[in-house]
Amino acid sequence: MKSFEDLDAWKVAMDLVEEIYAITRTFPKEEVFGLTSQVRRASTSIVANIAEGFCRHTYADKANRYVIARGESGEVKTYLLVALRLKIVPSDQLKRAFELVERTGKLLSGLIKSTRNL
Repeated sequence: MKSFEDLDAWKVAMDLVEEIYAITRTFPKEEVFGLTSQVRRASTSIVANIAEGFCRHTYADKANRYVIARGESGEVKTYLLVALRLKIVPSDQLKRAFELVERTGKLLSGLIKSTRNL
């Protein structure tokens, strides 16, 4: 692979970012500096950490960034669950986001495992 853009984890995480931005456009205005900002920041942090990990020199550094990205995917899922619980957005509008979060986490787990085995 020549670039982090070739990683499936990065591609799926980018799809997640797009989905998060689409969903949060419907959030109430009073959430702009709260939940909207937090879930957007967490989702973009996933792709940023994947890119940073790919560009790191040592395998330990790479794995560490991928672990951080996986943690951020848990954070995104939690924010979506908060939005659901607070009835900010209906569950049918979150289905794809939850699928993307799960897929991103699984791909990151695979990246972490493969990086640690090098």
